[in-house]
Amino acid sequence: MRQILISGAFALVFALFGTRILIRILEKKGFGQIIRDDGPTTHHIKHGTPTMGGIIFILATILGYLFSHLVTLTPVTASALLVIGLVVALGVIGFLDDWLKVSRQNSRGLKGRYKLTGQALVAGGFAYLGLQFMNEYSLTPISQYLSAVRETSIYLGTTVVILWIVLMVMSASNGVNLTDGLDGLAIGAAIMVFLAFVLIGVWQFGQSCGAEVTAGCYAVRDPLDLAVLAAAFAGACTGFLWWNTAPAKIMMGDTGSLALGGAIAAFAATLRVQLLLIPLGGLFVIITLSVLIQTFYFKVSGGKRVFRMAPLHHHFELKGWEEITIVIRFWIISGLSVALGLGLFYAQWVAK
Repeated sequence: MRQILISGAFALVFALFGTRILIRILEKKGFGQIIRDDGPTTHHIKHGTPTMGGIIFILATILGYLFSHLVTLTPVTASALLVIGLVVALGVIGFLDDWLKVSRQNSRGLKGRYKLTGQALVAGGFAYLGLQFMNEYSLTPISQYLSAVRETSIYLGTTVVILWIVLMVMSASNGVNLTDGLDGLAIGAAIMVFLAFVLIGVWQFGQSCGAEVTAGCYAVRDPLDLAVLAAAFAGACTGFLWWNTAPAKIMMGDTGSLALGGAIAAFAATLRVQLLLIPLGGLFVIITLSVLIQTFYFKVSGGKRVFRMAPLHHHFELKGWEEITIVIRFWIISGLSVALGLGLFYAQWVAK
């Protein structure tokens, strides 16, 4: 528990003060957000707001995690390092997209097919490596079995597991990316999800199988260390939210949104709660579905729309809702979704 507190606190403080320094650097270099002309007109005032802020909370997370291990003199684990590796790789893809936007001074960054291909390759590498690094209890960071609120008896096999993890990572990273359209919306929702993973990791550690398998125990490779890393993410995102809340002084950009979504999927995979990703990330799921529904209906109806604009938060903007009102109400939805996910997790343990 001490490690969790140290990790989260260090990441929070580093992100809180580090973001202010990053804002000054980005302003000096002129790396500002490029706003689409076809979006809500109220967003035009955000043009030029420093972007690529994801750099700071990725760095804060890594340093917070490592600092907690340095203080407690405990070794890092394969599971946590794999999650960090995925996050950094997705952050690099997002950074390239952001860099092309600011350097060209338009909203067209990395081509969609290149971005998706990069995400798929990175996610595939994460999945493959996650099936390696067996510990003394024959547990690997990622299981060959499908998991819901815990690991099930449904065997997938290496190929299907890799494809499944690729789908999870790409869905989550793009879901967070779509949600990152209003000040503080995506980062606030992500904080709640990371806190849920902290609770899940701590609970699994307390009920860990270890050398002796007992009824209801959790066969997860490194649950406590994953909780430490999740706490670092929560702390770093909280520090960043101080500057990202409306009116935002900095945007996370694709650098941050792709990394955050990847982290959320990675925790679901390594903590063996893969299908729990749906309720825990309920807000991201809803917003992604709004885009899919809008696109599908537009094509089959010959140009008609279900929403005034997708993603869903822009629909409510065009209806006249204030940005801060939308953010707070969507945070409430996210909180209820996380509560549902945790409730399902605990209910399964009680019913074991």
